Amino acid sequence: MAKYAVVETGGKQYRVEEGEPLITERLKDHEAGDEVVFDRVLFVRDGDDAQVGQPYVEGAQVTGTVDEEFKGDKITVLTYKRKQRQRRKLGHRQRYTRTTIDEIQA
Repeated sequence: MAKYAVVETGGKQYRVEEGEPLITERLKDHEAGDEVVFDRVLFVRDGDDAQVGQPYVEGAQVTGTVDEEFKGDKITVLTYKRKQRQRRKLGHRQRYTRTTIDEIQA
């Protein structure tokens, strides 16, 4: 069984494995090629050995390298109020960061 961990970033939880890409919401202050450390590790599994944090695993961290920052698909938001002739159309494109996981330390 492969070594994997569950990390928390941006208010969301992600299951990560070494060598696999991770797509999260934009990580500020990180550019392509920078190293990023996720220290909020909730769970680590290495074969039959599992560590569960309460809430975080002591001394565990996941390191990765930022590959790119990109925008997702466009979302169109329409608001409408009947009888008042009020219409509004907005567009939004969420920014994401793709990171390659290098190492899981537990």
